Amino acid sequence: MQTKNLNKNYGITDQLVFTTDQSDFIYANIQTAQASATISLYGGQVLSYKPANASDDLMFLSEHAYYKKGKAIKGGIPICWPWFGADPEGKGRPAHGFARNSEWTVLETAVEKNGSIRLSLELNLNDTTRKLWEGDISARLDVVAGDNLALTLTTFNNSKDEMQLTQALHTYFNVGDSTQVSVTGLGGKTYLDKADGGGERIQQGPVTISGEVDRIYTDINNDLVIHDSVLERKIRIQSNGSASAVVWNPWKEIAAEMGDLGDTDYLRMLCVETTNAGPDIVTIAPGDPYKLSAVYRVE
Repeated sequence: MQTKNLNKNYGITDQLVFTTDQSDFIYANIQTAQASATISLYGGQVLSYKPANASDDLMFLSEHAYYKKGKAIKGGIPICWPWFGADPEGKGRPAHGFARNSEWTVLETAVEKNGSIRLSLELNLNDTTRKLWEGDISARLDVVAGDNLALTLTTFNNSKDEMQLTQALHTYFNVGDSTQVSVTGLGGKTYLDKADGGGERIQQGPVTISGEVDRIYTDINNDLVIHDSVLERKIRIQSNGSASAVVWNPWKEIAAEMGDLGDTDYLRMLCVETTNAGPDIVTIAPGDPYKLSAVYRVE
C-alpha cells in the first residue's frame, strides 16, 4: 500500500517508480535516456547510478550488505549525519550519526529542465533520535540523476541555539582494481592518518592504494579525480560546503573481519568522501540552513 501511494503521489511515468523488497525496504528507481539510479528511502542512500553511455555502475554495493533496520547498507552513498566518525561527545551513540539508519520521507519529485530526475527526501527527529541529539534539527536530501549525479544535503537548525555539525557523503566508488587506481587533487594537502595513529602527513603526488588507507584531508577547495585504468574512466568529484575529504580503503585484513563486506571487496571499492570532518567543523546559527553538496561526473 505504501509503494502504491508513493507511486500515485510521486511517481513519474516511465521514469521513476517506487518498489519494495522482502525486507520491506522501499526504493526509488530512476530510468531515463540519461541514466539509471536506485535510491533507498532507508538511509536516504543512493545505491546505484549508471550514466546511459556507461558499461559499469559508478557505485560499489556489497553483495553481503545488510538490509536490516538498525544496520547501515554497505555501499552506495551512506549519509553520515549529524556527526562523522565516532560519537564526538563520547556518549556511546552510534558511529556516523543516525541518518544512515533512519527512514527518510519523500518530499517531492520532479523532471528538471535538462531532463534529469530529482528526488527530494527529508529527515526529522523522532522519539528515538531525539534521545541522540539535543536541540531541534532536520535534513533535506536532493538527489538529481541525469548525465551527472548530484547530491545536496541541507541541514536546518530549528533550535534557538547555534549547533556544530560534522557530516559526510560517504561515497563508495566501484573501481576495477583499487591497487591500480589513483586520486589526484590532493597532492601537497595535509591529512590526518587515522590508519597510523592520527598523525599529520603531507600528501606527496597522487593517492594510491597498497594497504589500509583512512585519511582526512584538510583545506580542500578543488575538484578531485579518480583515475581508473582498469575500467578506463575518470570520475570527477566537485564539492561545495566542504573543506575536507576522506579517502578510505579497508584493505584485506579489515575487509575479512567485516560481515557485510566480501574478503576481496577491498579490490573493487574506493571511498572518496565529501565531508565536514576533522578540523572542518560547521557551526550553524539558529534558523540557518547549511548545504553540503557533491557532483559526480564520469569522464
